Amino acid sequence: MTFSLTAYCPKTRMVGVAITTSSISVGSRCPWVRGRVGAVATQNVTLPSIGQDILELLEGGLLPKAALDKVLQKDNFSEYRQVMVVDTQGRIAHFTGDKILGTNAVVVGNGCIAAGNLLSTKDVPRAMVSAFEAADDQHLAERLLRALSAGIAAGGEVGPVHSAALLVASDLAWPLVNLRVDWEENGPVERLRTLWDMYQPQMDEYVARALNPAAAPSYGVPGDE
Repeated sequence: MTFSLTAYCPKTRMVGVAITTSSISVGSRCPWVRGRVGAVATQNVTLPSIGQDILELLEGGLLPKAALDKVLQKDNFSEYRQVMVVDTQGRIAHFTGDKILGTNAVVVGNGCIAAGNLLSTKDVPRAMVSAFEAADDQHLAERLLRALSAGIAAGGEVGPVHSAALLVASDLAWPLVNLRVDWEENGPVERLRTLWDMYQPQMDEYVARALNPAAAPSYGVPGDE
């Protein structure tokens, strides 16, 4: 019931996931990133621990395919999983079990992989990859959002989507971008776009405040004179 794009930026070595689904709070279960390590999207009938477990193995030195295989070998229900992995060198691995829901498809692009299930058409992942590749001069978060919007425009899921998330890691210990729409009756991807447009101008200031509060910009709130 989900479609996503997981990607790597060779210019910045950022990794990220943009994802949307018909159920509530997709951002709490499906996208996983770790700076200097990689990104994972785990979807369909989701086991959230898959994302963290794969990132641990990547950080320990395994390649994406080996990490993915090792985690799924321990899962008694891997036939229900759809998992995409990208590391910070752009290497990609993916798995789609034989009990995935509805129409499903996976397309690997240049530094990215798009996948979905219960899709209205198998063309959705290809449209996402094309949009991502066409915006290679943009910030990774922007490229991911454009891909997600392209997936909606290409038909998206069979039914309406209600939640969406955008997660990007750079070389920090925490995500650089972590934006979520946990429930929206109409247009969670559009709402996610609004959040990104609001957050992007402040993004670097939040990093500066975290790393050196004494030299940080003003918070710009009442009482911060």
